[in-house]
Order: sequence, then C-alpha cells, then structure tokens
Amino acid sequence: MAARTARPDGSEPASGTPTEGAAQPTVENRWWVDANTSAKRRGPTPPGERETAPIVGRLFDVGRDFDQDRAKARLTDSNLHLLRESNPPEDAWAYLPMTQQRSSRDLLERVKRALRLPRGGRGVLVDSGTSLRAIATGRPFGDRVVELTLGGDSSLDVWSRGEWVAERVFRSRERALREAPHLLSRYLRASD
Repeated sequence: MAARTARPDGSEPASGTPTEGAAQPTVENRWWVDANTSAKRRGPTPPGERETAPIVGRLFDVGRDFDQDRAKARLTDSNLHLLRESNPPEDAWAYLPMTQQRSSRDLLERVKRALRLPRGGRGVLVDSGTSLRAIATGRPFGDRVVELTLGGDSSLDVWSRGEWVAERVFRSRERALREAPHLLSRYLRASD
C-alpha cells in the first residue's frame, strides 16, 4: 500500500487533492494553454517598430539598383571575353587558370574527353580551383555559347545570339559530366 502524507492537524488529505509542498498547476506552466501571446493574435508589427538586423540592411543595399538585363549582358560578354582571351584553336580546348588553386589534371582531362566540341567549335576551361567552368562556342564564333560549371553547384547555361535560353542544374558533378556532353552537342549544333 502506498504511504500517505498526513496534514499537520493529523487529518488526511482528500483523494485527488494536492499536498501542500507539491507544485500547484497554474496556467503559466501549462504549455498547451494559449495565453494569447502569439504574433498571429497580436497582429503584425508596424514597420516603424521593427528592428532590422545590420546584415539584412547591407544585403539589401547590395541589390539596390540592380539591372538584371545589364548583368545578363555582362555575363554573356564575360564568357566571350574569356574565350577571346584564351584564344583556343578550332576543335580544341584552351586552359585559363583564374587563381593559384588548380583543379586536378585528371579532372581537366576527363572534362576534355567528355565534352567533345562540334566541328569548328572552340572551348576554354576556366579553372577557379574549387570550380571548373567549361565555356564552348560553335560556328559562327559567339553565336551560341554553352557554359558548364562543375563544382558544389553544377549547372549548364546556354546563350543564343546574346540571349539566355536555357539552364539546367545537376545534382552532382558526376551527373553533370554524364549528361552535359549530349546537351553541349545539342545546343551548339548549327541551326539553319
């Protein structure tokens, strides 16, 4: 039988009544009780009363006056500038290191073998150490440009006559190397 605690006057507490030393249940210590404190019930905070974290302000300042069309044109121009700077011969790849850190020779050779250029095509491998970009163009030079980025986020972007026309994101670098050869061939094929 369980031990019972007697009150100081000797009487026993009624069944189901808490004893004196025990914590009394209150609304404050019951997690399931809605005390009408949620932001939804209070309503939105007026803009003047909101605190902005310092990093958020700087983040939005970076995007202020951003012109997406101009950025797109610069990216397309950037790829063409890299192709011109490296000056690859027809039907071949050139190599352009951008940092002291370099990709492995095995990876460079593997990419060259996997990405076969169309007849008259030119390409450059732009090595940033942590990522490798394969930029290729067919005939006429710069009319169609394909950029394959191999790194943490592998993707393929395609431009035709300066317009961005396609993007493909890959789950991994290995998947990109398996699928990109077909896509490169398809997008650089002469369109009559």
